[in-house]
Amino acid sequence: MGNMTLKNDLKSRYDADGYVANIRVADEATVLRNRRQFDEVEAREGREKCQRGLFDPHFTIPFVWELAKNPAVLDAVEAVIGPNILVMGSHFFCKYGPTEAFVAWHQDVTYWGLDPAVAVSAWYAVDDSDVGNGCLQVIPGTQKGGIRAHGKSPDPGANLLSINQQVPVTPEEESRAVDVQLKAGEISLHNGLIVHGSQPNRSHRRRCGLAMVYIPTSVRQAGDNSLGTKWRAVLVRGENRERHFADVPHPFPAR
Repeated sequence: MGNMTLKNDLKSRYDADGYVANIRVADEATVLRNRRQFDEVEAREGREKCQRGLFDPHFTIPFVWELAKNPAVLDAVEAVIGPNILVMGSHFFCKYGPTEAFVAWHQDVTYWGLDPAVAVSAWYAVDDSDVGNGCLQVIPGTQKGGIRAHGKSPDPGANLLSINQQVPVTPEEESRAVDVQLKAGEISLHNGLIVHGSQPNRSHRRRCGLAMVYIPTSVRQAGDNSLGTKWRAVLVRGENRERHFADVPHPFPAR
């Protein structure tokens, strides 16, 4: 199957379902090296911060920047949003089990302040991510309904989302939820409009993932994000003709 056919197949599945999974972007040696480097970050920063407090690590941690501009990642992203790509943000999510902490159903773009609301998250598995340790869940097709009204989770102490947001879903929708199980070194892509979340990690294994958020250069920031800040978007492929975001230099320029 040719490269163009693979790209067309990926885009077809992404457009229909709002996500694609099990895209291999790192070999075993890189997987082990990335995990070891994250272990060093974890030892330095502590588990509490690593659980949900490491924002935009591509600016401060070299291996994260390498992942953000990894050609295999960008090839997949280009297939779904086109050739002119900004990395808008990155964020580690770690679940340490056993725990009852979860991620409530939500849509990403609701609180990102983007116009138009077009973004794709590449979720890189630092560790294996499966049902046992609380992998990502998505409800296929929900990206087609636009932005939904979000409320608050009734369990704010356990919801890992930064502002405790939650979107209502119907029983029928919940019955269609899919577990996005990944091996370390794989990514999934999910549309910023798809309804997604994750269950608790009731195992004794860590579930560490890195979410890298990409937007086409045609997108602009119309308002602050949920943290009350502006995004520092970095061009990682193609050209930034629209210049909706100020030029940000690569954090670790090639020597």
